[in-house]
Amino acid sequence: MFLSTYEKQLDGKRRLLIPQEFRTADNGAEHGVFCFFSMASDCLEAGGDKLMAEYVARIEALPFGSDRRTALEETFYAGQRPLSYDGGGRITLPESLCQDAGLGEDVVIVGLGPRFQIWDRARWNARRDARRALARQVMLGDDGNGEGA
Repeated sequence: MFLSTYEKQLDGKRRLLIPQEFRTADNGAEHGVFCFFSMASDCLEAGGDKLMAEYVARIEALPFGSDRRTALEETFYAGQRPLSYDGGGRITLPESLCQDAGLGEDVVIVGLGPRFQIWDRARWNARRDARRALARQVMLGDDGNGEGA
């Protein structure tokens, strides 16, 4: 699993050190990661073989040729970048992905179990408090209208 949050910096070549704990055979990311612009947030999403298998299963559950399946295929497969680690455990993020996610020099790697996200640090910091408040509502059974589950 991808756990914890790490503050990092992109160097001039857009290289990013991936935490050693993330580079394991258990999560299918021992040789590199799949990386793409997130479909749900303004960040990059990445992971190993297990993440790829989850997306493939979700896509293949939809009828072949359907508009919904094609939208997922176009977004996931066409936007996919398999990135290998260099000798120091770094990946080099393509300029286009950095632009899509608005990444500056300071980034945050956020572990989310079967995947991780790469955020611009300022954007992540602005998001964090609202996400914690939402998580608290979920844990307390609040449906968002001030009433429990």
